[in-house]
Amino acid sequence: MKNSTVKPSQDDVKSKSSSSDSKAGAATGLRKLFVDELKDIYWAEKALTKAIPKMIKNATSEELVDALTRHLEETQGHVTRLEEVFEAIGEKAVAKKCEAMDGLTKEADEIMKDTEKGVVRDAGIIAAGQKVEHYEIATYGTLISFAKTLREDEAASILQSTLEEEKAADEKLSEISDEINIEADTEA
Repeated sequence: MKNSTVKPSQDDVKSKSSSSDSKAGAATGLRKLFVDELKDIYWAEKALTKAIPKMIKNATSEELVDALTRHLEETQGHVTRLEEVFEAIGEKAVAKKCEAMDGLTKEADEIMKDTEKGVVRDAGIIAAGQKVEHYEIATYGTLISFAKTLREDEAASILQSTLEEEKAADEKLSEISDEINIEADTEA
């Protein structure tokens, strides 16, 4: 009886090689994207440590000032956590300008400049703050997904802590917004 081993054709070998090269390239690409997005949100969080104090200075609602002050402290912690994430994945903590956050903070500055101090400005500060929170929530959610896919479990865990704080900050702003919007409406 003859041995019926079939040798793979050249096309089969190329196809398998191409497929594994493609998967390796995708994994490398995902890791690069993950690191780039970390650099982006690192810049964003650092920028917020400068932007939030301006919001605090311009806010009149004591509850809003307190919420922003607490979130400023959390944001400073987010910067530190991101440095821990970079360390956990063996990368240097480097910031890359986040065009989205740059735009959002400029928009917040415009709102504060274009409104009179009081409940309407407070409402604008909340609107700007929630836009920032939603951007951060989306970013951290994506980063967690990337980290899990890349089996960077420690990074995913650290990022999850920040995501929960961002969600809580957004919820707090929503609560304050309800009160301020009613107040603004009665003053109008």
